[in-house]
Amino acid sequence: MARKSKSNLPELYLEENKDQIYENALAEIQSFELPLGTTLRSVYDDQPNAHQRFMEKLDACIRNHDREIEKMCNFHHQGFVDAITELLKVRADAEKLKVQVTDTNRRLQDAGKEVIAQTEEIIRCRVQQRNITTVVEKLQLCLPVLEMYSKLKEQMNVKRYYSALKTMEQLENLYLPRVSQYRFCQIMIENLPKLREEIKEISMSDLKDFLESIRKHSDRIGETAMKQAQQQKTFSTALQKQNNVNYGRNMHLGRSRILESKNEITLKRTFEEDDEHEEEVLTAQDLVDFSPVYRCLHIYSVLGDGEIFENYYRKQRRKQARLVLQPQSSMHETVEGYRRYFSQIVGFFVVEDHILHVTQGLVTRTYTDELWNMALSKIIAVLRTHSSYCSDPDLVLELKNLIVVFADTLQGYGFPVNRLFDLLFEIRDQYNETLLKKWSGLFRDIFEADNYSPIPVANEEEYKIVISKFPFQDPELDKQSFPKKLPMSQSVPQIYIQVKEFIYASLKFSESLHRSSTEIDDMLRKSTNLLLTRTLSSCLQNLIKKPHIGLTELVQIIINTTHLEQACKYLEDFISNITNISQVTVHTARLYGLSTFKDARHAAEGEIYTKLNQKIDEFIQIADYDWTMSESDGRASGYLMDLINFLRSTFQVFTHLPGKVAQTACMSACQHLSTSLMQMLLDSELKQISMGAIQQFNLDVIQCELFASSEPVPGFQGDTLQLAFIDLRQLLDLFMVWDWSTYLADYGQATSKYLRVNPSTALTLLEKMKDSSKKNNIFAQFRKNDRDKQKLIETVVKQLRSLVNGMSQHT
Repeated sequence: MARKSKSNLPELYLEENKDQIYENALAEIQSFELPLGTTLRSVYDDQPNAHQRFMEKLDACIRNHDREIEKMCNFHHQGFVDAITELLKVRADAEKLKVQVTDTNRRLQDAGKEVIAQTEEIIRCRVQQRNITTVVEKLQLCLPVLEMYSKLKEQMNVKRYYSALKTMEQLENLYLPRVSQYRFCQIMIENLPKLREEIKEISMSDLKDFLESIRKHSDRIGETAMKQAQQQKTFSTALQKQNNVNYGRNMHLGRSRILESKNEITLKRTFEEDDEHEEEVLTAQDLVDFSPVYRCLHIYSVLGDGEIFENYYRKQRRKQARLVLQPQSSMHETVEGYRRYFSQIVGFFVVEDHILHVTQGLVTRTYTDELWNMALSKIIAVLRTHSSYCSDPDLVLELKNLIVVFADTLQGYGFPVNRLFDLLFEIRDQYNETLLKKWSGLFRDIFEADNYSPIPVANEEEYKIVISKFPFQDPELDKQSFPKKLPMSQSVPQIYIQVKEFIYASLKFSESLHRSSTEIDDMLRKSTNLLLTRTLSSCLQNLIKKPHIGLTELVQIIINTTHLEQACKYLEDFISNITNISQVTVHTARLYGLSTFKDARHAAEGEIYTKLNQKIDEFIQIADYDWTMSESDGRASGYLMDLINFLRSTFQVFTHLPGKVAQTACMSACQHLSTSLMQMLLDSELKQISMGAIQQFNLDVIQCELFASSEPVPGFQGDTLQLAFIDLRQLLDLFMVWDWSTYLADYGQATSKYLRVNPSTALTLLEKMKDSSKKNNIFAQFRKNDRDKQKLIETVVKQLRSLVNGMSQHT
């Protein structure tokens, strides 16, 4: 029993657990908690008869609730009955009260209809009054806006754009925000940016017109400014000279600005001899209207685009600067081309300087300096190129004056111009080159026109005229009576005058270069040295080499160069006088004219020697010897006598030459004649020479010796000139006397009678005579009687060959 009860314990536990589950499920169903899916699934589990058991539990629960409801109804039933009874009693009173209230309401409505009507009228009037007040207030707010907008339109019509922008600014910041809710204000707000753009476009168009205007007027502005600078400089120079005279000292006048104010071109002034007067002041505004650039600058500044405007203005001006700096291809042909070029550049920078000083930030000093440096480099390059085409020194001089005025003008505006003055030194060298070319032509013309004969003077007046042109002094000539002749030819005073004119021309370029007198003096001396050492020297050298210049002309050229050389010291004094520089106190450069004229003289002397030799050669070429003649003619050859006569007449012209020159020419001519005669004897084409030809040749040499001994040129000592023919004389004596034994015995000794006879020369001539004897049988008649002499010739030939071979081996 006990075991059975223990075995049923799990089943009882399960039953109790199931009942608890059903109870919980019913409690959840009664609480109306949804959804009930989980509850129902817990009921319908896998246990058998679970549905039936749950339904039984549910029915039991329903019966319990029905009993509770019944108990509650029984408890409250009497109170319900009492309440219904009370309501039935009040029903009659309620009906009576409803009637009374309805009647009272009807009478009240009838009484309030008139009040309602009056009240509605009052409300309507007050609404109208409020609306009118509101409209008036709004109109009071809108009227200033409309007035300002109308004012804006009027300002736009009269082109008062800067004022219009100010009006727009007031509209946007002050008036429109008050009435921004209205549609017309929105339209205004939308139109204002368009008006601003319109103003910007109009002002930019005005600026473009302004830029075009100043481009057209730049040359006029620059021309006026350069005139002012030149007049100011003239005035200052004249005033300084006047003060020096009045006070006896130099006063330094500081360089003042060319303009009285930086935004206008200064007063025109001219300083005349009798009066100093002022002309009307011309300002920059008189030539160009600057208002567009001011207006455009203000407009863009107000619009907040000042930087854009500055960049645009500077960009356009840079473009204009490049156009201005671009010269015309033919600018170098006339001075007007250069003047127009400089005027445009000056005008450009005058405008920029004006803008710099009347505006704030549109143009800065850094910008103008940068622009000027760019322009200056371009200007220098252009001037270098175009000035190199100038071959006229007058045009180069005018260009220099323009550059000086150009530099002084821009320096007055604060632009550095040192590089321009450096350029002037380059142009000065070119100017000197053009001067040298011009003077080279002048010198050539002078030399071509000269007759190369002494200057004749018939009277004192003519003599003074020549002396006034050339510093000539000769006490011996002064003692002579008129008419007389000056030793130099007409070209000498003309050359001297032209050298002085060259110095004046060179001085013109050196003026206004802001250089000291010492530097100017040095420049003049250097340029004059170039004229003397290069140009005049070249002309003299070319003149001397010309074929038509004969010996007479060469002699006169030597005399001329001697006098020009003596005149160099006067040229140095002339330079010192015009520069006020003493040669004693300052180490000045010396003129190189001495060496120039010495070189020319030496060249002329050499040409004299050459032409004399050429003339001798011409006479030698017409020599016509019969080298096979049996005996001489008994007199000298005709060609040789003509040659000697020519030499005599020529050496008579040499009387005005320095002694050594005449002596050297005479000695050179004699030596050349001797050499030529010797070469004639030893000519390889000459195969045979007879004794008769030797005798004839000897007669010619005798005439040469007589000419040498006649002292054709004074100054030779003893028989110095005759020594020129000593080689010929000893050779001919050897053959004429036939003194071979003495020659061979004394050969090599200093006391030899035939010391100047070379064995090879003697051998050559002897072989020619030997060949001649064989062909012409000169010695045929002596073959029987004088075979020893023939053998002697052969023996002499062998011995001479031995001497010649010995000399060659020794060498």
